[in-house]
Amino acid sequence: MVNPFVTKGYAGSAYFCDREKETKDLVQLLTNGNNMALISPRRLGKTDLIHHCFAQPNVAKKYYTFIIDIYATNSLADFVDVLGQTIFEKLKPLGRKVWERFYNSLHSIQQQISFDINGNPVWGIGLGAYSNPTTTLDEIFNYLSTADKPCLVAIDEFQRITDYPKGQNVEAALRTHIQRCSNATFLFSGSKRHLMSEMFMSPSRPFYQSVITMGLNPISEEKYAAFAEHLFAEGGKSLAPDVTHEVYSQFDGITSCLQRVMNVLYLMTGRGEECRINMLNDAIDYILDLSSEHYEMLYSQLSEKQRGVFLAIATERRVKSIASGQFVRRYRLQSVSSVISAVKGLLEKDFITQTDNEYYVYDRFFQLWIERTL
Repeated sequence: MVNPFVTKGYAGSAYFCDREKETKDLVQLLTNGNNMALISPRRLGKTDLIHHCFAQPNVAKKYYTFIIDIYATNSLADFVDVLGQTIFEKLKPLGRKVWERFYNSLHSIQQQISFDINGNPVWGIGLGAYSNPTTTLDEIFNYLSTADKPCLVAIDEFQRITDYPKGQNVEAALRTHIQRCSNATFLFSGSKRHLMSEMFMSPSRPFYQSVITMGLNPISEEKYAAFAEHLFAEGGKSLAPDVTHEVYSQFDGITSCLQRVMNVLYLMTGRGEECRINMLNDAIDYILDLSSEHYEMLYSQLSEKQRGVFLAIATERRVKSIASGQFVRRYRLQSVSSVISAVKGLLEKDFITQTDNEYYVYDRFFQLWIERTL
């Protein structure tokens, strides 16, 4: 591998840092038939952890594993399309006998699936083909219930279904299907803690007490430092200990940020050289320069009220009393009600996030860009 600090996707256990306990716990619980909810802020490595768990030999050999990302879905039809396509694409490389079993179960959309010149199926189903997505969902779950291997199904960004049109009752429908599907175990992963907690812990919701809930904290600084030093050493380079400490402190141990900065530091360090602390600012500037146009575009999309609140939160870094008169006066914002309205919009757009009643800029590099640019 050219650069061992992977910033996109799961590249195998050699480039995956720690999470030994989390991997052991998840694998044990899932393979013993427990549906799970994995809840933590984005960018801590939930999806890579799921890939790592599903790549374990005792899982990969005995189970069909599917990771369904529904972040970009807006309706039941979208959900069914992503679910069906993900299962189909995972089964295709396993041979005709395997994928044909799934294909034969999809009576409602079977005619929409085409074949290439080599006889391989091509999904390519337009959303308009789902005249009755509920029927297709039934068919997909019928397949999961009768597959020739037990299935592990991870649904990433599961809280997204709360934004689907209310009349579709997706939560209740999925709960019923999952409850009846004895051949599959489900892992629901989500980044919006308040929405996920409400889904699984509120007595009025369909998924109440239906899962074992697990959180995810940042990897310890000690573990990440050893991981980073090892990867530098494997490339014939060295890493000064204070570099990892500074990066970890500056980005609060957020995995994706650590990996991105270390990736740039690694490429800036020649073979036989040492990566030193004085290289860190240049590495961060390099990242911000590459992202500058993107951040400018995002910032320009905000309304005037949202921009004022966003800059106030970025200046404070962490805000608890978001609706206090003191906060409004300090940053000359319009009113408490306008702040509450702006915060709602910023949360929906993922410009900011909320953890333990604290509000802060979701993207740490966006935060730094604001500090260095505006």
